[in-house]
Amino acid sequence: MGRILAVDYGERRVGLALSDENAILVSATPPTLDRKALPRGQTLEAAIARVVAEWEVAEVVLGLPINMDGSQGEAAQKVIAFGALLKAALGGVPVNTWDERLTSVAAQRVRAELGIPLTKRRDKGKVDSLAAVILLQNYLAWRRGGGGLNEADPD
Repeated sequence: MGRILAVDYGERRVGLALSDENAILVSATPPTLDRKALPRGQTLEAAIARVVAEWEVAEVVLGLPINMDGSQGEAAQKVIAFGALLKAALGGVPVNTWDERLTSVAAQRVRAELGIPLTKRRDKGKVDSLAAVILLQNYLAWRRGGGGLNEADPD
């Protein structure tokens, strides 16, 4: 089957989550990518391509921020455009989109339920990673036929 990488695309930070080789377990490894901290001249898609190569990823799932009414706004259009760049950078590795509605809200709720406050700017990267974990868990549940938080069809 192979590893699946979830990408929670953001203007500042990009949360990442990775499945195991059997696409059953999900972890927040590798860490969130801070777009401002990328090496000079390195694109986001090149940074993700490096992660894909390093972890031998077989598929990428890119979170698509669908509006609550089901429409695709400006944020979704940015993700779709980025998805095209990512597909080109990854060669033959499939890149699918997945409805990510409420994953960031769910991540913040999980942190609050665990008593982990968002106290520092660097903590926001942890929310992005957790959102990517939730995104990937939902996608894997859908693939197994068990539904998910939001059952959008992947591209």
